[in-house]
Amino acid sequence: MKVSLNWIRDYVDFTDNIGEYTEKMTMSGTKVEGYETLGENIQNIVAGKVLSTEPHPDSDHLTVCKVDTGGESPLQIVTGAVNVKAGDMVPVCINGARLPDGKVIKTGKLRGVLSEGMLCSINELELSLHDFPYADENGIFIMKESCRPGDDIRDVLMLRDVLVDFELTFNRPDCLAFLGIARETAATFGVKLKYREPDISPKNNGETVSDYIAVKVENPALCPRYTARVINNVKIQASPLWMRARLRACGVRPINNIVDITNYVMLEYGQPMHAFDYSFITSKTIVVRNASGGEKITTLDGTVRELDDTMLCIADGEKAIALAGIMGGENSEISDSTAAVVFESANFNRENIRFTSRTVGLRTDSSKRFEKGLPPYNALLAVNRACELVELLGCGEVVNGAIDVCQANIQPTRVKFDPERVNQLLGTNLSKEEMADILKKIEITADGNELIVPPYRNDIINTADVAEEVVRLYGLDNIQGTCFEGRAREGRLTESYGFVGKTGSACVALGFNEIYTYSFISPSFLDKIRLSLNDEKRDVIRLLNPIGDETSVMRTTALPSLLSCMETNYSRRILSAKLFETATVYKKAPDGMSDERKILCMGFYGGGDFYDMKGYIEAVFAFLGITNHAFVRDETGGTYHPGRCALITAGGKPIGIFGQIHPLTAKEFGLDCEVYAAEIEINGLYENRTREPQYIPVPVYPAVERDLALVMNEDTEAGEVISLIRKYSGKFLTGVEVFDVYRGKGIEAGKKSIAFRLTYRKSDGTLNDGEVDGAVNKVLRRLQEDKEIVIRS
Repeated sequence: MKVSLNWIRDYVDFTDNIGEYTEKMTMSGTKVEGYETLGENIQNIVAGKVLSTEPHPDSDHLTVCKVDTGGESPLQIVTGAVNVKAGDMVPVCINGARLPDGKVIKTGKLRGVLSEGMLCSINELELSLHDFPYADENGIFIMKESCRPGDDIRDVLMLRDVLVDFELTFNRPDCLAFLGIARETAATFGVKLKYREPDISPKNNGETVSDYIAVKVENPALCPRYTARVINNVKIQASPLWMRARLRACGVRPINNIVDITNYVMLEYGQPMHAFDYSFITSKTIVVRNASGGEKITTLDGTVRELDDTMLCIADGEKAIALAGIMGGENSEISDSTAAVVFESANFNRENIRFTSRTVGLRTDSSKRFEKGLPPYNALLAVNRACELVELLGCGEVVNGAIDVCQANIQPTRVKFDPERVNQLLGTNLSKEEMADILKKIEITADGNELIVPPYRNDIINTADVAEEVVRLYGLDNIQGTCFEGRAREGRLTESYGFVGKTGSACVALGFNEIYTYSFISPSFLDKIRLSLNDEKRDVIRLLNPIGDETSVMRTTALPSLLSCMETNYSRRILSAKLFETATVYKKAPDGMSDERKILCMGFYGGGDFYDMKGYIEAVFAFLGITNHAFVRDETGGTYHPGRCALITAGGKPIGIFGQIHPLTAKEFGLDCEVYAAEIEINGLYENRTREPQYIPVPVYPAVERDLALVMNEDTEAGEVISLIRKYSGKFLTGVEVFDVYRGKGIEAGKKSIAFRLTYRKSDGTLNDGEVDGAVNKVLRRLQEDKEIVIRS
């Protein structure tokens, strides 16, 4: 924010050394980005009085003027302007003068006549009719300001100033006011702030504001405070030069006295204001309400804007006359015929202002300030200051009283005062009294074990905030360097966090490469993976202010991110890839917050099949100590290929899914090859891990193997058969694996043959054939009884 030091000097006496000022302000916490000295690009331009004019002897469109510029003798200047006459005060470039655009003026001859300078127009001074409404835009600038020949034009037209550009943090909306910068300046330099609250002379005509206007706030959550005052017998005219100069220096275009007053107060108090033409408020009642869906308003920039019911507007009981906190409407604009004015100074919800501003595509100085979260306390002070300026400028009569509809807390707040904790945080040894004196500089007063914080400082809520205020005013360079005290504790990962890392290590050991992707995705990704319309994963958390649609929702599945990475690799002719991510996914929680879960998402293309994917998963499970898992066939289709997909369970609960990505899904990501992937809940793995790994010695005695070719129904799953074999084989069984699947000759329709290899071993001796045969016969008998599974003949 750019701040006029001329303005700040109204409140504070401080150094003229701009380098010292910027350095000290930065060190006290109000960072300076840079500064600009206004008027320094203007040189040797002075006020001159035209003594006489006569036609050029050799030109019918030039005039020869004698001009008094305060020197020993008048200057002769030739001009082409026709609006100059004797007695006029004009800006004069004397020999060697430099204009704002860098052009240098020197003595010369025009059509054979000596010209010792140049008379200036407002355009040549880079000014406009907004700055000097009485000027002739097409001629020489005839000045009405009080001055003498030879006076520097920068002083006559108030062009001198220093603009300091402050980088303000989001938590300091009080510094959006020049008055807030003045407070910081006073505290930094240890001087007194010259400020008093606005003073308005009461009128004895018996009229009050309630005779003119009423205010109704229908949504106090979006408008916690609304104040209004009425000005009667308004005289619309140009503002005085001092006000126009300050507004111009700060980049605000002067318009007329009433509008300029609202802009002046916005800069001074940081509180946006608006002025309504009273005659256009037909019902004589201001209603602060939500707009109706489809309601339209033409704002002051001439644009018709359509509103919705989330947007706050100011209405006159019949129609919207302003877009709250953003811009007024054309239907209540101040004009030259305005006779009475209603000043508005209100406080609006910053989130709502931000949303409305973005939706309608309109950001203004007003909306930018409200978006920062302005303190409601300033609303009444600002409207009273505007009325004080009305009286100062003599541009109207202030009606007694103010309307103040306030649902906000505007009282000073109390914060715990804990000097011991502040010293611990800062590494200082300041006494309670020293801290109290430091805080008093910014109007925070001590009251026993509490601090009374002024209502315009809504950023100070705890001891850490107090410590920040103390250290920035005490001076960081005054803190002595010390060693850390105490003993450093041993750092270590939590067990659950370490488990996530262990999961990733298992994938890396299997040849997978780890990827990192954004948690924000596009809603279109859910369509690309062909989720059904009623899938709970479509119930996403949407961002309020997304960068774009591509990153507008929090992902409920990490699969699209994995497939996007595969797409990138495949499009760059990487013929095979094995990728994984321990990704975070987000689900809406019942309390309105986010339920965040870690998912192991892994996949490959360019080599391998369904059983390779299953083998990788089993290898990860073995590394993590997951022994109670099972695979269940899934034929729902959609994202995965029906018949080449399986659900994963652990402890009887589903924890994931894996299989071949459906060809149509793969095609959505530009993959025209077979792609296999898995999504597994890491929390489900963590809950089913083997907590205490047990040592198993290297076998001493030989194993005995038996191969069984079993005939079963087509829909019987191998995993189910393996579970039964483990259940009935007894304690000597150490392994079961499938090594063949057969359908065809010798196997009746609707049946299949699966060959299993059973491995038996004793830890304390050698098994004999009788023991193994007994265990195998038991398995065959129970399989036939339970599932009608028989040995293949």
